[in-house]
Amino acid sequence: MALEVPYPDLAELIAAIGEAGQRLSEIEASEGAAGNISVYIGWPLEPRRIFPQAETIALPEAVPELAGRLFLVTGSGRRLRDIIHDPAANLGALVVNEGGATGALYTSQRRLFARLTSEFNSHLAVHRQQIRRSGTNFHAVVHAQPVHIVHLSHIADYRDETYLNRHLLRWQPETIITLPEGLGIAPFFPPGSADLMTATLAALRDHPVVLWCKHGLVARSDQSVKRAADRIEYVETAARYEFMNLVNGNRAEGLTAEEIRAIAAAFNVKQSYF
Repeated sequence: MALEVPYPDLAELIAAIGEAGQRLSEIEASEGAAGNISVYIGWPLEPRRIFPQAETIALPEAVPELAGRLFLVTGSGRRLRDIIHDPAANLGALVVNEGGATGALYTSQRRLFARLTSEFNSHLAVHRQQIRRSGTNFHAVVHAQPVHIVHLSHIADYRDETYLNRHLLRWQPETIITLPEGLGIAPFFPPGSADLMTATLAALRDHPVVLWCKHGLVARSDQSVKRAADRIEYVETAARYEFMNLVNGNRAEGLTAEEIRAIAAAFNVKQSYF
């Protein structure tokens, strides 16, 4: 999928990132400096009016096919809740250089970070995978750390993909409609590691959201950054229901498989978990 003209301008994209970051903070999914956001933009935009300072940085992997393309990325150690108040201080604009091994990083004089998020290797790899697969001219990747879904991932049963999805997708009709592909799962690996990047790529190949076990969620969208954040909110809401049910001695049944199949049929949704 690709965004259609008229394309959003830089200010609109930055505002959407700020709103997504604020919402993730409101649902307690980004304590302190937890979480990060990146957006790929496949149409011409000039970043230097907002981000006038330039430097050359090495990229986590060479992406020669993305030469000249622009990414907006959160800075390492920055709070998602602060982006909306001062985006120039918390974001960088990265343009991939010819050959794809380096990029021009544009930042503001108010920059409050030394480097881009330490998990940009996973972000860049996911963007690259989805651009290759669909040819999209827009793609957003959001990482956050919602309390309830992370807690569930510390329980072995919920680290099984089928078990996890059957237990989370049963709590509200909207959940199967918005997440019919369910969640993928990446086992725990150290943040920023090559192993985590590889596991994330595998999980996001067929799912719009991946659970980083004992760490958080990563969601993607080729429609908007707020759509990616919405997916995190839907998952966390489902996890909250599941947590409440565990605390309540598993007394609630949730939607039955028959009821979920009826919802899917009514909304022409293809799903494979029920």
